[in-house]
Amino acid sequence: MAITPDSVRELLHSDDYGDRLRAVNQLRELAPEDAFELVQLAANDGNARVRYAAISQISSLGQQDIATVEPLLLRSLTSDPEPDVQAAAADTIGGLKLKSAYPDLAALYHSTEEWLVKFSIVAALGELGEPSAFDLLQEALGSDNELIATAAIGALGELGDRRALPLLLNHTSHPDWQVRHRLVQALAQFSEPEAQAALQQLTQDESEIVAGAAQQHLGSI
Repeated sequence: MAITPDSVRELLHSDDYGDRLRAVNQLRELAPEDAFELVQLAANDGNARVRYAAISQISSLGQQDIATVEPLLLRSLTSDPEPDVQAAAADTIGGLKLKSAYPDLAALYHSTEEWLVKFSIVAALGELGEPSAFDLLQEALGSDNELIATAAIGALGELGDRRALPLLLNHTSHPDWQVRHRLVQALAQFSEPEAQAALQQLTQDESEIVAGAAQQHLGSI
């Protein structure tokens, strides 16, 4: 049976949330303009899994009409009762580079107790490229949650603010190789001599993965 806008719309109105979830997956088979209209319907579904799937897809569809999706995403970010959906909204806001959403992201970071939401906000801030996010990322770098702190390393690299360099260089001897690996990726975003010197040092890292990544980045300069 062919997948059409009408068939997907019919599934989205089913009483079975499994049908509605299947409909969201079928949006990928439709023309973007048709999928964009229907994904907004799914983003307001009563089931959290359906909303999560829809909000996640908006990252690839939302460029068609930012003015329409921005309030939808902000509502999902700030008001959805499910942390997974809030996290997906943060991811999508980052992917779409909605810089105007930064105040809402920052406010939620400071008000939520959900680590997944905090993590997603920090990761999104790297993609967002909003200069005023530096202070929040500096705060996140000191988080007791290792995943949030590691995400902050990556986001500071993406942000590219040279004020981050002294903060990042403090992690060259971090005991976790995965943190040092993320550090290599962050330092590779900077051309300053101290960043290059740290990468050179990391080519001798005890972890082959870290050393190899540092060598690769130095070799591509």
